[in-house]
Formats: sequence, structure tokens, C-alpha cells
Amino acid sequence: MPGLAHEKANKKALKQRQKAPLKEPAIFLYVREHLREPFFQTPDEISGRIKSDIGKYICVESIYQYIYSKSAKRSKLWQYLTCARKKRMKKNGRSVHRDSKIPGSISIDLRPEIVALRVRPGDWETDNVIGKVTDQTVLSVTVERLSRYTILSKLADRLAVTKKDALVRRLGVFPKDLRLTLTADNGSENSCHLQISEELELLMFFCHAYHSWEKGSVENMNKRIRRFIPKGVSIDSLPEKLIRQVEWILNNTPRKCLGYLTPQEKMLQLQSCTS
Repeated sequence: MPGLAHEKANKKALKQRQKAPLKEPAIFLYVREHLREPFFQTPDEISGRIKSDIGKYICVESIYQYIYSKSAKRSKLWQYLTCARKKRMKKNGRSVHRDSKIPGSISIDLRPEIVALRVRPGDWETDNVIGKVTDQTVLSVTVERLSRYTILSKLADRLAVTKKDALVRRLGVFPKDLRLTLTADNGSENSCHLQISEELELLMFFCHAYHSWEKGSVENMNKRIRRFIPKGVSIDSLPEKLIRQVEWILNNTPRKCLGYLTPQEKMLQLQSCTS
């Protein structure tokens, strides 16, 4: 009977999928390997890169479904995702608006509209990542919006002059065409913005208070960094060698938004075009 045949077919299909997660062993092993350390690639990045690496294909949704499936529950693969959520969730922002308290700051409202379009190189965002509240040190994170190229600097303290010196030293190696604007939040570590603007010959803009999504590139990068430096881990004890390793991994991980190029590859393209 048709009904009985359909029921048997469904049982066989379910049994087959349980025996061969992620379509076949080669894809299964590739996905699990690249989700974990040292790759920490997202499902998007894995899906985009797998074809060029091993000649196979798996869609993003299939990877997510496997990660949150009962068969993968014991492996806890969700902990390797950017936000490490046990359940898939939707993002909701906050609608809070306050004026900046930093004297002489220029509002992001006055930033050229072309910056938001990500069509030119040289527009950067910066933020600080804190380990423990009692730490003296912090991690300065600076991201170029178009290439997602990332600069990490361990700061000895949270003073504005220390942040300024790190930004001038690290961004100063780039040609003038690759440092046009810098967007930051209203933290006191950015109080030396006039000196930063003068020494780097760029314009510095400030987000509205409590509008962290206005510098989304660096906020996204902070989440990636938390895979290697979880919240609560003291930055005081982190060796410089580890900071450089994390920076290298971030700049050499293929990104979907770059057509699965790495930020390093994209930055080299931009430098060749501006030289």
C-alpha cells in the first residue's frame, strides 16, 4: 500500500541520515576540525571554503542543524561558535541615546556616508577588550572596515595616552591612503583623540553613547577574540607571543564577507591598489 511504502521510506531516510551526519565522512571530519581550535571558523566560513579545500559542498544551515542536533549534543560544538550559545537566538539591539562626554569629539552623525558603505579602504574602528576588572592591562583592538584586517595591542594601563601611543605606532605604518577615519566609543581611553587625529592625519568620530553597533566591525571582532581570550581571563598574564598568535589567526581566517579571502589577503590587495 502507498501509505506503508511511504512510512518505510521515511524510516530508511532517517536511519541513513543518522549513520552519515553531514552527508559523508569527509565533510563530517572537515566541519568538526575547522569548527575547533586552532581554526575556530564559523559555519559560513566553512561552507564557503570547503569546496576549494576538498572539492565538497555543505550548506550553512546543514552545519548549524548538525551543531544543535541531538547526535552532536555530547560534543558541545556550539561552544566553538562566535557567541557560544547553547540555543540559536535572534539578536535585539538597545535604543538608548546619550551625548558624548569627551570634549571636542565629533559625532558619528557627521562621518562621511561613504564610510558606512564599506566601499573604500582606510576607515578603521577601535575598542578595548578587558579581562578582569582588577587588571591593569587591556587589549586594544583596531579593525579596518573594508578588509576586516585587525591590529591587537596589549596596553600596560587604561590611560588615554597609552591608547594613543599604541594607535599611532600600529596605524602609522600604513600609507596615508589607508588611514582616513577612525571610529571609537566614548570611553575615557579615547580622550587623546585630537592628538591621534593630528599625528595620524585622519578624522576621528565617536559613536552615540550605548550604541556599540555603530562600530559593528570591531564589536564583531571582539566576539571572535573571546574564543581565544574568554571573559574573566586576566590579560595581565597573557604573553605577547599569544597576542601575536591570535592576531595572526584573525587575519588569516577566510571570511564570507570577503568572498572567502582572508583579511590579510584583502589588505595586500588594497595596499597594491593604493601604492
